[in-house]
Amino acid sequence: MTGAEQPRRWPLCVLASLIVLSTIVALRFEGRIWWCKCRQLLLWVSDVQSAHCSQHLLDAYAFTHVLHGVAFYGALAWLFSRVDFRWRFLIVLALESAWEILENSSFVIDRYRTHTAALGYEGDSVVNSLGDVLACMAGAWFARRMGWKWSLALWITLEVLLLFWIRDNLFLNIYMLLIPSEGLKAWQAGG
Repeated sequence: MTGAEQPRRWPLCVLASLIVLSTIVALRFEGRIWWCKCRQLLLWVSDVQSAHCSQHLLDAYAFTHVLHGVAFYGALAWLFSRVDFRWRFLIVLALESAWEILENSSFVIDRYRTHTAALGYEGDSVVNSLGDVLACMAGAWFARRMGWKWSLALWITLEVLLLFWIRDNLFLNIYMLLIPSEGLKAWQAGG
């Protein structure tokens, strides 16, 4: 691509900033707190059964958001192969930001509480949602950089790792939201 054909970066940066800012405003409007009520700002929380899960920057569920990025970017690269990768990244950012807003709506939070093992789930903090968006963008970057074979390997590895580590993964997360199973819910809760 010549210099004249390359998209200017500043409109993309402005649009990306507006998407992130709009996401923060929407999450605050939904009543999401900035970060954990404990007033500590931790970078990582490994215990998904604690009150700290989804309240600090990253937790084990961040890996499912990495997979969002892999899936979104892969689908966009396949569907819109002629679109510049920077615009695909912007679309991934918009999709993940929209998911964070939907995920933290009262409807989805109630669905998580009643149909999954996340009984005390109160939604993500704003900081955690931003961490999830960053994780998604890392997944998109990986997919672009490594291609579909390594992306598929990453997908399988993370799904299996999460299944044994936290008894949950992206597939089970989606499945339990759409088709709740009391037996699966009991297994996820450690029963």
